[in-house]
Parts: sequence; structure tokens; C-alpha cells
Amino acid sequence: MLTYAIGTLALIVLVPSLVFLVECVASLFPLRPRVEELPPSATTVVLVPAHDESASIGGTVAALKGELGKGDRLVVVADNCTDDTAERATAAGATAIRRQDPKHRGKGYALRFGVEWLESNPPTVVVVVDADCRLQPGSIHLLAAQALALGRPVQAEYTFVPPTRTPLSMVSMLALLVRNRVRPRGLRRLGLPCQLTGSGMAFPWVLLRDAPPLRSHLVEDLLLGIELARAGAPPFHSIEAQVTSELPTSTSAAMQQRKRWEHGQLGTLLRQGPRLVLAGFSRLDLGLVALGADLMVPPLALLVGLSVLTTGAAAALVMAEGSVLPLWFASAALTAVAIAVGLAWVRYGRKSVPFRYLLVAPLYLLWKIPLYLSFSLGRRERRWRRTER
Repeated sequence: MLTYAIGTLALIVLVPSLVFLVECVASLFPLRPRVEELPPSATTVVLVPAHDESASIGGTVAALKGELGKGDRLVVVADNCTDDTAERATAAGATAIRRQDPKHRGKGYALRFGVEWLESNPPTVVVVVDADCRLQPGSIHLLAAQALALGRPVQAEYTFVPPTRTPLSMVSMLALLVRNRVRPRGLRRLGLPCQLTGSGMAFPWVLLRDAPPLRSHLVEDLLLGIELARAGAPPFHSIEAQVTSELPTSTSAAMQQRKRWEHGQLGTLLRQGPRLVLAGFSRLDLGLVALGADLMVPPLALLVGLSVLTTGAAAALVMAEGSVLPLWFASAALTAVAIAVGLAWVRYGRKSVPFRYLLVAPLYLLWKIPLYLSFSLGRRERRWRRTER
């Protein structure tokens, strides 16, 4: 019985580990740039959902305004704000619209409000940018052109930088780099769709207008991408457009942010991942199968922790009962994860995350254990809360 249980667990861990390895290996191969041009008649709206962002909204608006073309607009949705976000956005040159509904908080509601407001004068393309993000010059035009040419949502490469180079923040940056750059690049190289990761997203107007209503969810962007993929418009990863954001400055704020993200991801993994894979097989749609498989890869720290624990349990089983098959599965999973992380670091992270920071990765994993325990014990993050900057 114990052999069966540990063997099953090892096999369960092996599957996402192999998916992770394939994505990381595929990311090593060069990608052909895809640069499109917008038709002269096309217009773009940059939609910025913002909740109590008065400290940063002026700088965000100023940076985005410089990227707008003729006929383009910048709209800030000041959502349930208790500060002067709307006034500062207007002063900086954006159109600010206010939404007050304390019972319904979250980015999903803000985006739906913005889309409904745009219906009286719709653009050709909508680009969604979070209020604390900065886009690389030219990214708005690139995203809009790609979304219109493909008829699909397009996700910019979304990376994070730590305000200070602490060991935990550097390891966190690497984990996010693997999630938002390495894995999506591998999927694009394989001709497969990616997940929407939250900021730097472009949508043809008709797609966003007709999308299922966005509600309050911890990872509403991820769910939006899943629903659009089900409808035949899977997200495309753009390496040509770049968006960056800063990680929180304090450890408590960082934990709050990761708890919200990862509890949302884990809940979506359990509910949506298997369904997407089955839907893909039933439709003979490789893109849906791949999106579901990618969705079932847990956060990197959890994947590493599970592969290590499973290997340890399987090794103990060999000594106790002599059963070696679970150890083969577990060792294969651990090896796959180790190779994938090593390749990703060498190719993408070595310059920004020196090797000495990798030595504290076990501490990073220990730091996140309470996050995963709270999820497994049912004390899950369920409501959106703004992360302190």
C-alpha cells in the first residue's frame, strides 16, 4: 500500500516536471521575431486599472503617453480609490473614470467597467497595463499590431526587478523570470499558446468585448486567457514587447503578493488544468492540451520541494521494503527539475542573479512553506487585496 501511494505521488510529480523540462529546453532555441504593422485606421486604448495608486500613477501616465500614436487614448480606471488617483491621472494627461462599489473589489471588475465605458466609442485594440508597470519603448504599438494581426490576445514578456538585492528577492526574481520569460518562450518556440500574466496584455476589441464577465478572482488574467483559449483565441507570447514591475520592498508585502498569486494559481491548477487537457483531447486541439499541461506545472518552489520530498520518501521506501520503481519516478522528476532550472539560469538568469544567490534557494523554499500549508489546510486567500509597494 505504501509503495503504491509513494509511487503514485512520484508519478504525479514527474508529469509536470517533464512538462517544465520540455518548456525550458525549448526556450534555448532561437525565435523568429514577429513584427507587425498596424493599419493607419487602427486605434488603440491603453487601459490602466488603478486602486489607490496616487504615488505612482503620474509617472505611469507620463511614460505611457509618450508611446501613444495619433488617435490613441489612455484611460485610467480609478477603482474604489480612497486617494486622489483619478485627479493625478487627469492632471498627467489621461482620461480618468471612477468606479465606486466597495462590495465588488478587484481588477476584474475594474476591467469590465472600463470595457463597458469604451463601448460608446470602441477602439480597434485594447492594451491593459497595471499602474505600477513600465513598458519598453515601442511595446504598445508592437502588442497592438500583433494582437490585431493574429486575432488573439498577446502577452508581453513580464519581468520583475527587486528594489534592493536581498537574497530572497533575487531568488524570487529568478522564479518569476522562469515563469514569465523562460517557459512562455519555450511554448512559443513549440508553436503553442501561453498564459496571460497580468500586465502588458493586448486584445482585439471584439475579443475583449465578448469575453466572459471578469469577476473578483486572485488571478483573473489567467482565467481570462483560459476562457479565450476555450473560445478559439489562445494567448500568444510576445518576446518583442517588454513590461517590468518592481517587487515589493518589505518581506511581509512580498509574502502577501506571493500568497495571492500562488493560491490563485494553485486553485486554478486544480480546477482548470485537467479540464483543459481533456477538452483539448476531445477537440483534437494541441494548443488546449499544452495550455492545460502548462497550467498544471506548480510554482517553482513547490515543484522543487515536492520533487525533493518525493525522492526522499522513495529512497526511504527502498531501504524499508526494497521497492525501487517509485524511486525511479521520483529521481527522474528531481533530475528533470534540476536540469531545467540549471539551463534556465545559465541562459537567462546568470547575469542578473549571480550564483551566490542560488545558495539561499533552500531558505526561499522554507520561507514559502507556510504559504503552501495554508492552502493545503483550507486557509486560502480568496479576496483580492492590494499589495503594498
